[in-house]
Amino acid sequence: MKQRKKAPEGRSQADRACTEGARVAEQANGSGQTLEARQVSVSFEGLTAVNSVDETLHQGEILGLIGPNGAGKTTLVNAMTGFQLPAAGEVLLCGKVISSLSPHWIRRHGVARTFQAGRLFRDMPVSENVEVAAVSMGLSRKKAHAHAMELLEWLGLADRAEMPAGILPYTDERRVGIARALALSPQFVLLDEPAAGMSDLECDDIMQVVREIPERFGCGVLLIEHNMRVIMGVCARIHVLDSGKTIARGTPAEVQKNPVVINAYLGHS
Repeated sequence: MKQRKKAPEGRSQADRACTEGARVAEQANGSGQTLEARQVSVSFEGLTAVNSVDETLHQGEILGLIGPNGAGKTTLVNAMTGFQLPAAGEVLLCGKVISSLSPHWIRRHGVARTFQAGRLFRDMPVSENVEVAAVSMGLSRKKAHAHAMELLEWLGLADRAEMPAGILPYTDERRVGIARALALSPQFVLLDEPAAGMSDLECDDIMQVVREIPERFGCGVLLIEHNMRVIMGVCARIHVLDSGKTIARGTPAEVQKNPVVINAYLGHS
């Protein structure tokens, strides 16, 4: 895999992310370009996995979602993308209630996501895995192929475009998942642990990828990640869940110093 260029020197990446994120959120307030969860609860056989959680993702920002295993992070994302019907509360896309709509409808109307398990078509070439997403949005095969190759080049995977997806290393599967999500031309993209299993060098690379998404594609990014260096390095705001409930929100600096977060999560990470 080709290495991507490093970010420019200057202020720390976290400082730049916070400043830019605050500006984006301020501009987005009142614009209607948001993906929201309002008092969303999800239960499984009487067990509450997500308990009255609020979330607002603005177009153009990077928002981190963290918490211990089993905190409800992926379940919340499932509810926000149509894969799980909330037991209570509602999900809104640019002011429209979408809680009961299908993942296909939500995907077609601007919300893309990745999965912890790649969910790639393993017998198909990498490029076709990405092309399929672009074709589903109405692009011709020719334009979809060109779009897929641009995304793969940006992600350092152009040299693997014709390889069957099933033989890719796990870390490259994560990148293909990001390419496939972005091929949908979304307003919002929800990334579920994109840096899982990566080396420090690969994490640096994925951090730069995530930073570039809002600028290149105009997306709001919701990032679930256990790697705190990644979260603290790219997110302007962080939302912390524990046992299905919100326990903290704030900037990276605020969250790092929060004693409740330290006790529930950071102290054990």
